[in-house]
Amino acid sequence: MRTIAEERVEAGIALYSRFILTIYDWVFLGYQCRFYWRCPVHYLLESYNQHVSANHLDIGVGTGYFMDKCKFPITSIRLALMDLSDNSLRAASKRLIRYKPEVYKRNVLEPFDIDAPAFDSIGMMNLLHCLPGDLKTKTIVFEHAKEVMNPGAVVFGSTILYEGVKRTAQATLAIKYCNKKGFMANMNDSLEDLREILQHSFSESSVKVIGCEALFWARK
Repeated sequence: MRTIAEERVEAGIALYSRFILTIYDWVFLGYQCRFYWRCPVHYLLESYNQHVSANHLDIGVGTGYFMDKCKFPITSIRLALMDLSDNSLRAASKRLIRYKPEVYKRNVLEPFDIDAPAFDSIGMMNLLHCLPGDLKTKTIVFEHAKEVMNPGAVVFGSTILYEGVKRTAQATLAIKYCNKKGFMANMNDSLEDLREILQHSFSESSVKVIGCEALFWARK
């Protein structure tokens, strides 16, 4: 019998159908980021430009939009993609074929089990609000990430919060709908918990709120 967490994970993966991925950049990164979450996508891309390294692992890859658009520090890079969705891994790998990415199909709630060198940066853009549980239970993702990070490496990303941020009526309705459908699990995710988790898990961290989205980074 499947657990509630497993059902939530499967519901989240189901959203990323081949058709949805063809409209993902425009609908989710374009329209929703700007008009629902009040955090236009260029803020998320700026985070990549600031923190991405030439030895990068991306978790929750979507269509590969950010790695396609961001400015890597050098032209010769090592890029790895991690997701549980075959469709997302396929779409992102095709889009980023010029980098010959390593591909890992993993459930981030479980140990990554990667037999490869560690990374200097890890991206988690719009990942945490899709995972089951509250932020305190999602801490395990950072613990797993630390196992594949070099000393001084940075993990960065964003997540849509429900508590401790300003939400429009439209955002509130959208979050409640997505939680009901199982596409998100963030009704108990708060700004205070996110800051506390990062401060506890890493030597240095920062959280910036734009709309109801929190952009964070933390250093091992």
